[in-house]
Amino acid sequence: MVGVAVLLVLLLNAFVMRPFGVPSGSMENTLQPGDRLVVNQLAYSFGGHVRRGDVVVFDGIGSFLPYAAEPGAGERLLDRLGLAWGGDSIYVKRVIGVGGDRVTSAGTDGRITVNGMPLDESAYLYPGDMPSRVAFDVVVPSGKLLVLGDHRGASRDSRDHLGEPGGGFVPESKVIGRADWVVYPIGHWTSLERPAAFAAVDAARPHLAGQAHGGGGSGTGTGGGMGSDGQQG
Repeated sequence: MVGVAVLLVLLLNAFVMRPFGVPSGSMENTLQPGDRLVVNQLAYSFGGHVRRGDVVVFDGIGSFLPYAAEPGAGERLLDRLGLAWGGDSIYVKRVIGVGGDRVTSAGTDGRITVNGMPLDESAYLYPGDMPSRVAFDVVVPSGKLLVLGDHRGASRDSRDHLGEPGGGFVPESKVIGRADWVVYPIGHWTSLERPAAFAAVDAARPHLAGQAHGGGGSGTGTGGGMGSDGQQG
């Protein structure tokens, strides 16, 4: 019975849902340091795609960590089963642009536009933060994502890696799953809903990630804050 129970837990970790911890304030106030998340690994299975506005947990090797070496097969298996520590390569961010989207920021008024439409981020942006003090104008490559933290003043995200290999764009294949629930501490219990502001962008350009064509973009600017923004728990 104990063996069966352990096997079921390992299978759940590997294919259905996994717990992760939040070590920094890069996603405040949506997520607080110390929060424990349950990540839905089936959210993008069976033909599903990452959507703008989703909060995702992903492996930053090759994007946020462009020079880091890929783990070996054994380490990947242990991590998949929830038996290895994800460490500093695991991040949690909000998806702002998907493949084919043009995402811009003038860096002066702080407004971010997606495919020419101003994005209203008031529902989740950290109070007092500008959407972006970094100027950029990029087209998200097909099959990749542009992601930002909700606490822009304390988040190292796609903006910080625009001039590096990979341009800070996260491959969809590196997404572990969608963060759907905060389960600890008890006072923070909540489900993470997709903000309504992204509906207007969807209506203007309803394609999903992986179904559009787009080239790489370029941008300039730097940001500050925490290095690793989501760590496996």
